[in-house]
Amino acid sequence: MRIIIITLVVCGCALAQPQLRRRPERFPEFLPQAQHQDGEYKQFQQSSKQFQPPQSTPSAQVLDRVRPTPIPIIRFDKQQSIDGSYKASYETGNSIIAEETGFLKNVGVKDEEALVQYGSYSYTDPDGNIITVRYTADEGGFRAEGDHLPTPPPVPPEVQKGLDIIFESIRQQAEKDVQEKRFENSHLESANYPASRQEDDGRYRP
Repeated sequence: MRIIIITLVVCGCALAQPQLRRRPERFPEFLPQAQHQDGEYKQFQQSSKQFQPPQSTPSAQVLDRVRPTPIPIIRFDKQQSIDGSYKASYETGNSIIAEETGFLKNVGVKDEEALVQYGSYSYTDPDGNIITVRYTADEGGFRAEGDHLPTPPPVPPEVQKGLDIIFESIRQQAEKDVQEKRFENSHLESANYPASRQEDDGRYRP
């Protein structure tokens, strides 16, 4: 009986002690791979710090294409008169020649003048041909002539007659507007004239 009691006491003490669990060991087969990856990452960091992107500098050929070539002015002349007429001409280093003459012209209405300009300019096209343009600008608009310009078909007589009638009516209407404006101004001046000649007593004295 005593042996049984002692045996139970020993078993109870053994069960009462805390059981320590063994810490799982790390798998050795994964350690070399992790160390290898860590070394590659450090090497990548060092190489990324040392890497610098190349600085692109434009070449001389690209700069020559972008940079425009200045064209010198070989000749320039201008004459201005007091009456408003002038004459100008110039020539550039790339074979551009231009000249122009202008003056004031009365278009048929008093105190109404138009600027008339006529001249020409020439240049060399990419094929090496010299292009010359002669032009006139007046109260009838801008008109240009040149061997390279297409020639418009002739205006039929009926159409030209209708255009002449339209232009004549426009001219007559412009003259009528000017005359009406002058009449209104003269009427206002005559209406204000007696009032300016009155004195304080209210009597008019010429």
